[in-house]
Amino acid sequence: MPVLSTRLSAAAASVFGTSYDPELRSSTKPEFGHYQSNLALRIGNALDLPPRDVAARLVASLQVEDLCSTPEIAGPGFINLTLLPETLAKAVNEPESFTSNGQRVVVDYSQPNVAKQMHVGHLRSTVIGDALCNVLEFAGYDVIRQNHVGDWGTQYGMMIEQLLEDDISAESLDLEGLQQLYERSRKHFDADGTFAGKARLRVVALQSGDPETRAMWRHMVDVSLDDFGKVYALLGSNLQRTDVVGESAYNDDLPQVVAELERQGLLTESDGAMCAFLPGFLGRDGDPLPVIVRKSDGGFGYSATDLAAVRHRVSTLHADRIVYVVDHRQALHFDMIFTLARAAGWLPPATSAEHVEFGTVLGPNGKPFKTREGGTVKLVDLLESAVARADALLAGREGVDRAATARAVGIGAVKYADLSSDRGNDYVFDLDRMVAMTGNTGPYLQYAHARLTRLLSKAGTRGELTELEDPAEQRLALLLTGFGATVEQVAQTLQPHRLCTYLYDVASALSTFYEQCPVLSSEGATRASRIALCTATRKVLQDGLGLLGIEAPDAM
Repeated sequence: MPVLSTRLSAAAASVFGTSYDPELRSSTKPEFGHYQSNLALRIGNALDLPPRDVAARLVASLQVEDLCSTPEIAGPGFINLTLLPETLAKAVNEPESFTSNGQRVVVDYSQPNVAKQMHVGHLRSTVIGDALCNVLEFAGYDVIRQNHVGDWGTQYGMMIEQLLEDDISAESLDLEGLQQLYERSRKHFDADGTFAGKARLRVVALQSGDPETRAMWRHMVDVSLDDFGKVYALLGSNLQRTDVVGESAYNDDLPQVVAELERQGLLTESDGAMCAFLPGFLGRDGDPLPVIVRKSDGGFGYSATDLAAVRHRVSTLHADRIVYVVDHRQALHFDMIFTLARAAGWLPPATSAEHVEFGTVLGPNGKPFKTREGGTVKLVDLLESAVARADALLAGREGVDRAATARAVGIGAVKYADLSSDRGNDYVFDLDRMVAMTGNTGPYLQYAHARLTRLLSKAGTRGELTELEDPAEQRLALLLTGFGATVEQVAQTLQPHRLCTYLYDVASALSTFYEQCPVLSSEGATRASRIALCTATRKVLQDGLGLLGIEAPDAM
């Protein structure tokens, strides 16, 4: 609770002349009150004073009579604070709200490749990126989404040359046909040096704007983006066509990127390529690792494109913060790109650049998720399987829009399973566990929301929370007051599993509240107050699930 932290800090400044951060934490056990601070221990260590004596002096100066019962000193010097029931009630009735913080954040996520179907590997980037954008917007940031699709480079020269050789019209191919074309052209490119030479010349024609080449490439891009849009719609992603800024968007900037780096003396020629060798980046053999900005054949690699993107996002989009949601295998790449961009002055000290890395989706065998044939799992197939599994669970339930609810529960289950574990870890894709109605799952939280909706539809008039006598009421109310702080924590750390953990704690406390505190059968002020507590809980669950990109059905 911010006001308690402020007053503890003020007490420390009054007694010891320094305004310390009290690092107020929610207590882990009821006997320790609602909040606990180790401030006295830290001050005692810093000033070589007995921590309990420090705690006593802090408590004597602490003015919280209007908020808490008498503070207690526990153990070696912990300060325990228990909020008055009326303080808790007011905090629930008047939840924290966010206003604009004046900061603009650019979030780069999803990043599928043109002419290829989206697969399970794109799930995490899209789901995590969406959730982070939602949280950052809620927390007061001006958010710009960027879908940096792979739509440029050698593969398109290969594919277009293969089209011409096969005498096939580009307009006759859908996305599956384009993927098959890519696979044929890749094999041809690797096996036939003459064809590889033609493909490279076709890339030059593409980059220089040859009308015929550009028309075929444009069709590939349009077909791909149309298909991506359908997958995003099924997934419930907020990504739009207007958010697509592919590699091709930076093509005209690449010569200027190289020229500026050369002028600043940041590039070195190595075997015909223009490279940046940055201090501290060494390979396993101890040799310096290069950032290859321009290849020996004069073409530009994706490092040049990423540098151009950084420069654009700072100079044109005016980003104060840039976030890249890309798997952990790219950690070194982004570390080097950010370092070079800072050295070039394109990424100023005031602008942060963060790589939000994530682990791999694994199959039941603990290895990267594959089809039975060993191929990549299409994302749309995976999502449709989740919806079908949820639909089967809803069989026989009355008063439910089965199709809409199955979609909400199935997609929500997949998203929650992805977001609820630390994003840096791998996780096993297990539909049976994901769609379970018990445990830390999306359907469990959705059902908690639906159950509250049903209860409140029977409750009638709703008022404000006024009474919090039962410990189960107090526990639930205390958790509700932490929603704003949790959102702020996720906005700072970019770790959405913290919001999942919080919502699960709320739903678990709600279950205990149901068991110990009758709502509809209670009377008078107690009934009205408990209805208000249920109303506030429903809103937190609905808002929290919404930030995760998960629908909250009214009936299940």
